[in-house]
Amino acid sequence: MEIAEASLTAEDDKGNGDPGSTLRASRLRIGISTRALFDLEEEHRVFENYGVKSYAAMQLEREDVILRRGAGFEVVERLLALNDPEAAPYVEVILLSQNSPDLSLRAFKSIDHYGLVVKTGSFTSGRSLAPFVPAWGIDLFLSNADTDVKGAVDGGAAAARLGLAPKDRAETPQGEVRVAFDGDAVVFGPESDAIYKEKGLEAFLAHASNPMARGPFGNFLHKLSALRRVFLNEGNVSKVRIALVTARNAPAHERVIRTLRAWGTPADEAHFVGSREKAPILKALGAHIFFDDQEKHVLGAAAVVPAGHVPGPHDPAAPVIPAG
Repeated sequence: MEIAEASLTAEDDKGNGDPGSTLRASRLRIGISTRALFDLEEEHRVFENYGVKSYAAMQLEREDVILRRGAGFEVVERLLALNDPEAAPYVEVILLSQNSPDLSLRAFKSIDHYGLVVKTGSFTSGRSLAPFVPAWGIDLFLSNADTDVKGAVDGGAAAARLGLAPKDRAETPQGEVRVAFDGDAVVFGPESDAIYKEKGLEAFLAHASNPMARGPFGNFLHKLSALRRVFLNEGNVSKVRIALVTARNAPAHERVIRTLRAWGTPADEAHFVGSREKAPILKALGAHIFFDDQEKHVLGAAAVVPAGHVPGPHDPAAPVIPAG
């Protein structure tokens, strides 16, 4: 589908007699690996230490053992809860795994146990997932493996590598889903960073009024924003909350706001943290998932929220934009 279609508002849909009908037709498609959806760390250690045969034997032995929730479970559960069982879904979740089809039984038994409406998927026995990402029309892919994430990026989707699920999670209201993003090289393109590095702060600030190009998660943000609009109530509050948590601060924040305004994708919250750690803000926010392209921010956040590393062009040790 085209982004222009995904960007239609709930008001646009009312003319069809069904709010959200356009979004239902295009639906938000999330691809997720079994190890991102469930806790398979013990099984993965067997795979790494003893090989695929021992791993497969362990999975078959535990076929009737329900898997524990993984790092991507809560956000998937909350997104699926937005669907009306009596109507076409807004959100579809697809399993994409390099496991063999024989090992799919345990995954789907666990899905049924938790009451998740996930019916489709691909199990490729080690083959790259890249060709199947566009085949399924995936908008966002979540995995614990770098190779899977890179394959999804090659297939044209937003993708992130998750770590372990945080042990202690703050309780958040049922019915809400809170998604938090970093800005540059995630939602936005890396051009601002390049201008800063090549031409300095003055040139960087001179571009403040120009909307930025979309980054690797730009298209996903547009689709998520369309979902947010469907669930806006009369108080302009949605069940789908979008937050930006970025190292930009004033005056570098201006271009962020102007870009979101130009795109028609307003954030419910924006936190311009400068050089401070992002984890305390994300914990206070109660994010159900956070995406960042810098490993240090992902590692810091992962202790309090599920956090995904987005493949990007930046030096992990270097700040992306000026923050004082």
